[in-house]
Amino acid sequence: SVTKTEAILVKDYWIPGLREKLEKIIRNCVDCIVAERKQGKQEGYLNAIAKGITPLDTFHIDHLGPLPSTKKSYKHILVVIDGFTKFTWLYATRSTTTLEVIDRLSKQAAIFGNPRRIISDRGTAFTAKEFEDYCKKEEIEHVLTTTGIPRANGQVERVNRTLIPLISKLAAPKVGEWFRYLSLAQQYLNTSFHRSIGSSPFQVMFGVRPRLREDVSLREMVEKEFITSFEEERDEIRCQAKERVQKIQEENKNSYNKKRKKARTYKEGDLVAIKRTQQGPGLKFASKFLGPYEISRVLRHDRYLVRKVGEHEGPQQTSTAADHVKPWVEYEDSEDDAGDVEEPHPRADEKFQDGRL
Repeated sequence: SVTKTEAILVKDYWIPGLREKLEKIIRNCVDCIVAERKQGKQEGYLNAIAKGITPLDTFHIDHLGPLPSTKKSYKHILVVIDGFTKFTWLYATRSTTTLEVIDRLSKQAAIFGNPRRIISDRGTAFTAKEFEDYCKKEEIEHVLTTTGIPRANGQVERVNRTLIPLISKLAAPKVGEWFRYLSLAQQYLNTSFHRSIGSSPFQVMFGVRPRLREDVSLREMVEKEFITSFEEERDEIRCQAKERVQKIQEENKNSYNKKRKKARTYKEGDLVAIKRTQQGPGLKFASKFLGPYEISRVLRHDRYLVRKVGEHEGPQQTSTAADHVKPWVEYEDSEDDAGDVEEPHPRADEKFQDGRL
């Protein structure tokens, strides 16, 4: 460490600006850059995504799986979540291909229409040209989250944490028939109370409580007078839901940012090391960072596109965030440093007078 190295040197030498020089040398150690974790508060503040003021505006989508294969060869669940109401759709799929994603979204659009925006990770199903063409055709804005940053699509991540144990309990002991319980799981998710909206997704989406076997409160819904009051109540519920969503987002943002600091900024052409986000067998003792990489494009919210420089482990190009990035070796003119080393400290032993053991 800097402190230990400084303590050893000051016993025999006096060097102006010693600590700053040591910090620079250690900061530029390539082995340290790729092997050690970043210290201190994590960089970058939480940037909440605006949800709009109406349902069906923004969809968060992702795949859950692979799951135990079924008789119908289903291995994955396509999860679609409405960002405003938290209403969730679950679709069993045989693969994570673009064609299956487009098929499910097209069938959903026949009932609910297309969203204005879709947010997804960078899975192959969502980065394929076919999906890009589909979004252009349907006039949907497609937003890709940053690689290795699951919080960027936190809506889906939270549902997945609830969905996995729920499906496991419903399907036990016949885990190979989990797909039979997706409709029931979807019902549970959409009729349960959500803290962020202060109601159930079903009620915020449709303005009424779901009429299940144990709920007959909406039996007279078809009457004209009730329809009028229903529309007024629906609008009020949506306004309350919007306020609650904004309040919860602000609370989460403040809580999250207490543990963060302002992110270091990089510019195009800067050399950096990026955090290893892919883990697997035999990588427990592998370096924590990969590099060098060059910043090829600066994105918003402390995100970057980078490309590999030279031959070393890691993807040719990828996206990353400031809290997953370290500066690479800083090459600066060191002429001013050349004359900084003074004569040895007068208390130094003779065997150290020439700077060598």
